Amino acid sequence: MKQITIIGAGGQMGQWFAKYFAGEGFQVTGYDSENKISGKGIIVTESLVGGILKADYVVLCTPTRRTPEIIRLIAKEMKRGTYLIEISSEKSKVVSSLSKMPAKINPICIHPMFGPGTKTIKGQNIISVPIRDAKKELTVTKSLFEGANFVTIDAVEHDKKIAVILGLTHLMNLVFANIISKDEKMNLTEKMSGTTFRVQKTLAESIMTESPELIETIIANPEIRRVAEELWKDIGRLLTSVQESKTEEVVNYIKECQERLAKHTDVNESYKRMSKMVKAVEK
Repeated sequence: MKQITIIGAGGQMGQWFAKYFAGEGFQVTGYDSENKISGKGIIVTESLVGGILKADYVVLCTPTRRTPEIIRLIAKEMKRGTYLIEISSEKSKVVSSLSKMPAKINPICIHPMFGPGTKTIKGQNIISVPIRDAKKELTVTKSLFEGANFVTIDAVEHDKKIAVILGLTHLMNLVFANIISKDEKMNLTEKMSGTTFRVQKTLAESIMTESPELIETIIANPEIRRVAEELWKDIGRLLTSVQESKTEEVVNYIKECQERLAKHTDVNESYKRMSKMVKAVEK
């Protein structure tokens, strides 16, 4: 039986991976210095190094900032030929630690693009960042997560894309959630609201179920500066145009945006999808 150790097994993603691998027939060992580990059939270890000595695979579900030092701590203690799997949401610093590991350990650098509420791996997106041998690393990842979709991209491009995919969405929804959380007449707001507000509120609130540390890591991605500054500048520009009654400028901004979107999106289909989402949510 293959042995796998989850470092950070008490966290949300750690719990998900522990349950997933237990279901795939692995013997799962969990270590967590901060959270209590729960879950059927998981062997709990009190020692970080003790927990990895016999493992064939080690999965790091640790805070991104601490991941490089944990890699340094455990890599030299791991068995020859084993796999160290790393799942953080920002890759630039982690990649340099993974590439400095002893040659006897195989690095696997992935970013699962799903949350701990996911019921099945089927059809979920996993990003694979090559470290030493892109083909071998992807083959191993595919065998561990059968049925998922895979995208291979280097660390720098990963962080640029993630700045938009996660950074921008988290930044906007965090601020939106913060503003609505101060609404003392939320019941009235809810009664008055239409679909747009309800969808946005649901999205913002679901993002706020993530740990503060994870959200902070996501919006601290250095690549977000570029997009966030554009967001800041455009909001300022639109508000100024509205205050100065420059209707045409605002209308042109909207039209140009619609034209660019139309090149690769059917916005009417998106509207239909949103209506379906609302129906599903309000059953």
